Formats: sequence, structure tokens, C-alpha cells
Amino acid sequence: MARLILGSASPRRRELLAQLGLVPDAVLAPDIDETPRKGELPRAYVARMAREKALALDCTEGEVVLSADTTVAVGRRILGKPADAGEAAEFLWALSGRRHHVLTAVAVRRGARLWERLVDTEVRVKALSNGEVNAYLASGEWQGKAGAYAIQGRFGAMIPWLKGSFTGVVGLPVAETAHLLAAAGIDLHGAWGQA
Repeated sequence: MARLILGSASPRRRELLAQLGLVPDAVLAPDIDETPRKGELPRAYVARMAREKALALDCTEGEVVLSADTTVAVGRRILGKPADAGEAAEFLWALSGRRHHVLTAVAVRRGARLWERLVDTEVRVKALSNGEVNAYLASGEWQGKAGAYAIQGRFGAMIPWLKGSFTGVVGLPVAETAHLLAAAGIDLHGAWGQA
């Protein structure tokens, strides 16, 4: 079987891969500039990030690189990882009481071949109170999270509805990732037999 390289330092992505019975042979975080280009729309941005992460890592024919990127979009606005608690509060108020899109792009590379998929999940956040926002900020859970929240944590209580992929919102859409990895030659069923 090909060696699987996870092009992400995210522990959540490792946990989601484990749901498929897969443990990466190596974990390498690509060093790329993640700044959106001027006027770049969220879908184009997240797809470019996943692709650039996959292409930034060395990869032989016997290796499969899996990279992903997740962003939160409110209309045409990209809500990335907040720089500080003030920006996190701004993001949370922008999401309060409305729907938004969580976009996760996955790129799988084997040698010169590249497989890509973008998963769009619509998420509704309930109307938040000052107390809820302040308590969430105090928890610190928002740090390092696109849109300033983690659906798999405390903030899950603020999300009464979603349409799409829960695991995509967490950071790696499992069904779509399994399809791409199988296309690249990763034997998922063999991994399941060993789990």
C-alpha cells in the first residue's frame, strides 16, 4: 500500500482519518502563505489553499499526500482564524442568528496526479446572547479555528441546524476524503480489516 502523508498538523484531521481506519505514515505541515488574494472569493480561496498545501510537500509515486483547508464564509466574506479575542467576538456576532457556509476543500496527490473536492455545508447559528459570546471567548476554544468556533466542542450547542457534512465542518469531510484516497490507491477496506 502507498505511504499516506497527512499534509496538516490538525489533530482533528488525524482523528477523522482514524474513523476511516487510517493512521498517516507521516504528518507534515506545509509552510505556505494563507493570505487571501485581493477580491478572492471563499470557494476559490479554500480550493487554492488545499491545492497549494498538497503541492508544497515532496511526494514520490509511492506516496499519497492528503491536504485540506476549511474556511467559514458569510456571503463573500472569508472568516479565517481570528487573530485575537476581539476579532473572534466580531466573527461570532457576524454568525449570530444567521446561516453561513463552511467550505472544506480536500486535495489528494500521488506523484504528478491531483484529485480535488470542495464540500459546502450550510450551518445555522442560533441568536447568541452577550453571556454566551463572552463565555465562549473565555473558554479559549475559538483559538486557531476558522470562523472562531469548533462545532465538535462547546459551540455545537449553538448550532441547531446544518445541511451537508458534519465532518466537513470539523475539518475533513470523511466520505469525500475516502473517495479521493481510494482513487489515489489507498486501500480503505484493508485498513478497516486491520482496525
